[in-house]
Amino acid sequence: MSTTETAIASAEAHSAHNYHPLPVVVASAEGAWMTDVEGRRYLDMLAGYSALNFGHGNRRLIDAAKAQLDRVTLTSRAFYHDRFAEFCTELAALCGMETVLPMNTGAEAVETAVKTARKWGYRVKGVPDGMAKIIVASDNFHGRTTTIVSFSTDPEARADFGPYTPGFEIVPYGDLTAMREAMTENTVAVLIEPIQGEAGVLVPPAGYLPGVRELTRERNVLFIADEIQSGLGRTGKTFALDHEGVVPDMYVLGKALGGGVVPVSAVVSSADVLGVFRPGEHGSTFGGNPLACAVALEVVAMLRTGEYQQRAAELGDHLHRELGLLTGGGAVEAVRGRGLWAGVDIAPALGTGREISEKLMEQGVLVKDTHGSTIRIAPPLVISKEDLDWGLDRLRTVLSTR
Repeated sequence: MSTTETAIASAEAHSAHNYHPLPVVVASAEGAWMTDVEGRRYLDMLAGYSALNFGHGNRRLIDAAKAQLDRVTLTSRAFYHDRFAEFCTELAALCGMETVLPMNTGAEAVETAVKTARKWGYRVKGVPDGMAKIIVASDNFHGRTTTIVSFSTDPEARADFGPYTPGFEIVPYGDLTAMREAMTENTVAVLIEPIQGEAGVLVPPAGYLPGVRELTRERNVLFIADEIQSGLGRTGKTFALDHEGVVPDMYVLGKALGGGVVPVSAVVSSADVLGVFRPGEHGSTFGGNPLACAVALEVVAMLRTGEYQQRAAELGDHLHRELGLLTGGGAVEAVRGRGLWAGVDIAPALGTGREISEKLMEQGVLVKDTHGSTIRIAPPLVISKEDLDWGLDRLRTVLSTR
């Protein structure tokens, strides 16, 4: 067997089969390129589902991590450390908020947001104990914990994991009327993705997000924006909500916040909202650790310049122009997205999204499929225009040779 086949066979023999990776074994990476164990190079057009917004091995982020590794990596939250205050201060400022509650993974941050909203509902809004409701959108993806899959509409994510956590109302994504009708005096929050990534990079109708903001403010309900994939530069703005001038009550952040170096997530909100917690009511041993704070501080500093947002906007315009030219010819049925983020619906007659992804892999381009015939394109924001065009040329080749 080849080195690749041996590595995959060993992984399949000794790991749970909760993923179905493409058959490539990455050994090293830099910028927008990855190299496998055979020495073959691939253009990364997925960027770790936006965790690698700043590319592989970003020098600023690696240097920040290395410097912190020589000092202290973990104290637990039993003690303060000298990077914590700066991290919270700078991230809150980037978000235009006041208070940060750091965690590690995106799912942990979503769970934190759910707990925050419920506690706020009981302590501040006056909802009767045990009656709090949170409105979510169909086709959502917020993570894979038991509570989060309880309000998923994806059978693959949800089936066989019950009994499910109650307290959630599911309404169609983009339907403001349905959301209004679902609200009661016990509704404490609306939790939505400004752009639904796993569903195929779905952008809601114009006016929907401002409408959610107006409705939640009118009904004294928290607006929680899950910007784990869409935030921190991916769409050409710091946050996807910025495109419509909307500021939520709470941001849920992750992925790119750790720069592809360490897992870092956070809930960012006002002092009034996050002030509902008292010591001992919620926490994480690794949340806000010194290494995570050092890397995330560098991420925030990079975003403050606006350079990466502008790059995502300009290259994103180019990406969508080029992808738009593929529609109408029978190969691509639709293209959606914003910035350097696109969902491309391949005509089923050409093959499934998985099959197209495998063909692209053979051409040296790595993407990932979702929901049948859709492929997601989300390269690192540091990708060059030349490399982006090279990847798009490979896509054209695959679509024309099926």
